[in-house]
Amino acid sequence: MEEFEKIYNDYFLDVYLYIKSLSNDEHVAQDITSETFMKAIKSIDDFKGDCDIRVWLCQIAKNSYFSYLRKNKKLEYVDQFKEQEAGFDIDKAFLSVETSIEIHEILHSLEEPYKEVFSLRTFGELSFKQIGSLFQKNENWACVTYHRARKKIQSKWRYENED
Repeated sequence: MEEFEKIYNDYFLDVYLYIKSLSNDEHVAQDITSETFMKAIKSIDDFKGDCDIRVWLCQIAKNSYFSYLRKNKKLEYVDQFKEQEAGFDIDKAFLSVETSIEIHEILHSLEEPYKEVFSLRTFGELSFKQIGSLFQKNENWACVTYHRARKKIQSKWRYENED
């Protein structure tokens, strides 16, 4: 239990800021962060150490947040995607709840590490250096992985919306 208290103290702020960046709501961020650590304490024995514990906690937090959105039908996602290529403006696409859901479904369907790197960069607002460190890679790896994930999301969205 003492070990988990250290994890809580070390990563509480990271998880809170990550959820706050997703929700833009301090109260929701506090609730989801608390829920995240409750879930983490119940499943800490299942943590295999395949990734950094911060990544694991942020994944739990992200899933908890998405569950909260589905449960409360509050599908207002942040519009921090920055890409305007070939007439597709992902910022404007997020203004539509339906499109937002489609893009998040595409994001959820991405394989790792693309999904996690994209989420950490976009929603967690981590630098490429921080992301690289989480994955025990370098900054360039994180940047390339993020841009590949973004391209995959865009091309899948375009493909699914060709009529």
